[in-house]
Amino acid sequence: MTTGPAKPPIRDALVAAAFQLFPERGYDQTTVDDIAALAGVGRRSFFRYFPSKEDVVFPDHERSLADMTAFLAAGPDDEDPVERVCEAARLVLRLYADDPVFSVQRYRLTKQVPGLRTYELSVVRRYESALAHYLRGRFADRPDNALRADVLAASVVAAHNNALRGWLRSDGEGDAAAAVDHALDFVRRTWSPDTGDGSPGAAATEPDDVVVVIAKRRTPMWRVVRDIESALADD
Repeated sequence: MTTGPAKPPIRDALVAAAFQLFPERGYDQTTVDDIAALAGVGRRSFFRYFPSKEDVVFPDHERSLADMTAFLAAGPDDEDPVERVCEAARLVLRLYADDPVFSVQRYRLTKQVPGLRTYELSVVRRYESALAHYLRGRFADRPDNALRADVLAASVVAAHNNALRGWLRSDGEGDAAAAVDHALDFVRRTWSPDTGDGSPGAAATEPDDVVVVIAKRRTPMWRVVRDIESALADD
């Protein structure tokens, strides 16, 4: 006896139904009942998996946030916290990169629906809060530990999202991981990777060279410029 293809899990069926209906009817015109009916389940089944219609647009963020929090908590005490939070951000990237078609579709929908943009901002804020909470613990013995933690967490999220949105705007073309790695490397270079204390990196604290040229008040400007160029060349 032959059997047909296995049915997808109800949760996946609801997400697939929602993203079939949203382009056809529009997000606001699509109801929870519409989504449940297309997925072949009842309204109560929808709410077993998703608290609201907004949640079906971001179906994996709760799990991703839990994974990030567990990853941060499992980090050894002697690991550079800057590196740890950058690695945590890469966990979020996988959520998007593993299914680029869905990620691009959601990005387009979110751009069209103001309520979804607001919801997305709240999701991003929760990721940032998780990073900041971890960093406050690691920077507890440093001056301005809460400030350091909040600024670094915001930097990681901003760098990650800058690269991610560029990839989404290109319809998922190119290497998302390489783009995010490049952005996070910028964060690493800005914060000290050697001491792990969240201080600005060496490039930000080393003094610049100073060149002093002494000239009479009436010296022509072209000669002053020439002397400066000569001093720099000698250096």
